[in-house]
Amino acid sequence: MYINVIGAGLAGCEAAMQIAKRGYEVHLYEMKPKKKTPAHKSDLFGELVCSNSLKAKRLESAAGLLKEEMRVLGSFLMECADKCAVPAGGALAVDREIFAGLVTDGINAEPNIKVYSEELMEIPDDAITIVATGPLTSDGLAKDIEKHFGGSLSFFDAAAPIVTAESVDMEYAFTASRYDRGGDDDYINCPMNKEEYENFYNELVSAERAPLHDFDVNNPKVYEGCMPVEVMAQRGEGTLRFGPMKPVGLVNPKTGHRPWAVLQLRKENSAGTMYNLVGFQTNLKFPEQKRVFSLIPALHKADFVRYGVMHRNTFICSPKILNSDFSVKENNRLFFAGQITGVEGYMESASAGIMAGINACRVLEGKSTLTLPNDTMIGALSLYISDPTVKKFQPMGANFGVLPELENRPRDKKERGAAYSQRALDSLNKYLRDIGE
Repeated sequence: MYINVIGAGLAGCEAAMQIAKRGYEVHLYEMKPKKKTPAHKSDLFGELVCSNSLKAKRLESAAGLLKEEMRVLGSFLMECADKCAVPAGGALAVDREIFAGLVTDGINAEPNIKVYSEELMEIPDDAITIVATGPLTSDGLAKDIEKHFGGSLSFFDAAAPIVTAESVDMEYAFTASRYDRGGDDDYINCPMNKEEYENFYNELVSAERAPLHDFDVNNPKVYEGCMPVEVMAQRGEGTLRFGPMKPVGLVNPKTGHRPWAVLQLRKENSAGTMYNLVGFQTNLKFPEQKRVFSLIPALHKADFVRYGVMHRNTFICSPKILNSDFSVKENNRLFFAGQITGVEGYMESASAGIMAGINACRVLEGKSTLTLPNDTMIGALSLYISDPTVKKFQPMGANFGVLPELENRPRDKKERGAAYSQRALDSLNKYLRDIGE
């Protein structure tokens, strides 16, 4: 007996490892290296195509809680991430090449996983199947999904540029983490005064964007969690100063004052030779990226090793299609997992893969499937994406707003986050003990 997993991204690899460690054979289908989407650069599994950050690691944060729940469930990807973390203040960021290498080596070394390097054009019906093709599902399979489940939703996702560390002019920059969290050199901060910011802003909103080819260039649906900086800027001159360029929590040691605006650069690799522009996902033409971003004083001579790119993402209308265990309402032998279900973010996607893998095994064993308690982050997200009362479905990432209210809600934000997390982990551990997992 075997279980099919389609896609060797984050969700697919988590699902495959959950199945394999339970003693079942996995047929893992991945179209790379024979075929790649425009956003893919590597032949490796578990490629991170946007940021290299897995978000906050503090347990009192929603993202930190999610990752801890994944560890409790035996997450394969969390093991890989912890082995290749790079300094990033309060965030867990990884060296993306080492991370993907660890994921690929782990999958290939697992004797219960058979990898098939081919593109599937249809959902197979020869076995229990998990579709984990992510937001970059190939056109052929997307058409088959659409045929079975109706129209899928397309939107655009953008990646941020990367510059070399040595090309950042430290005469204009300083190192610090916001609110002094993490190491002093986790981030390079590129400050701007009011005049510099206004000049940058005006050039950004008028810069020429790259064409979107065969997509709807007149009215693209932009993914809020990875919005191009030039689109965000069009909402108003102050938008960036309350978003990716917010100066709060930072003081420029050269002036002793908080800057008017700040762009943060985060380490892209373990060696610290490359940095990405945090929150600067973009679809500007490459020469325009060089011209406009070089207006930031610390980047006036920046060497861009990768320019930002924009690509299509796809997700299904999960509330109409999926149960909270990630199985299809009309076919409990077919599961979806990852961002294609409408969970937003790397680890959210991976956590869905964990649950789909566990539940696929339970279906094979003739057992009832699992949905984690609604006061856990993974459980709350799975309930959100399968909630039939949600009318205008949009992707959702880890946040305390999806959890039930605390009975005695602390006023202090950090204490409140800690209380949510402690309740969730207590609930998760009790639940797993009760069911014998």
